[in-house]
Amino acid sequence: MANNSPALTGNSQPQHQAAAAAAQQQQQQCGGGGGATKPAVSGKQGNVLPLWGNEKTMNLNPMILTNILSSPYFKVQLYELKTYHEVVDEIYFKVTHVEPWEKGSRKTAGQTGMCGGVRGVGTGGIVSTAFCLLYKLFTLKLTRKQVMGLITHTDSPYIRALGFMYIRYTQPPTDLWDWFESFLDDEEFITH
Repeated sequence: MANNSPALTGNSQPQHQAAAAAAQQQQQQCGGGGGATKPAVSGKQGNVLPLWGNEKTMNLNPMILTNILSSPYFKVQLYELKTYHEVVDEIYFKVTHVEPWEKGSRKTAGQTGMCGGVRGVGTGGIVSTAFCLLYKLFTLKLTRKQVMGLITHTDSPYIRALGFMYIRYTQPPTDLWDWFESFLDDEEFITH
């Protein structure tokens, strides 16, 4: 029996190593694994940025999405924008806040406690320019390089904020720390 063990180990060793390598590769592709990886190499390889969750709704609240899709701003003006750079320019010139509703467009008088209106999603209003542009970015299916361009942009904190919101709505929850960690002490976000 002792003579057979080395032969069996020798024959099964390459199969075992191949199975372990395949399992490790599958874990890395699915975002799992033991070690922390940076977003630049997690998920699918290269510049392709995988989407997490609902690939049609971007995981947005249904009322917000309905208001975006019926918004004249989204249907007419943003329809004309075809490139990433055009959308970034639009963010620079048009976004003044990143709340879901335009200020003063929702009626929340008399609502108290934990009702939806107090949390910002229970009653509709005019959906904000920022959320329309966020969904427009989603329709462009951004690459990893483009998302990195948003979150490191130097011209406007709103461009960066929409980049982080894009990550929050489209990336696997297990990858969020890797994306956000190096920006947690960012002075630009603390002051705005």
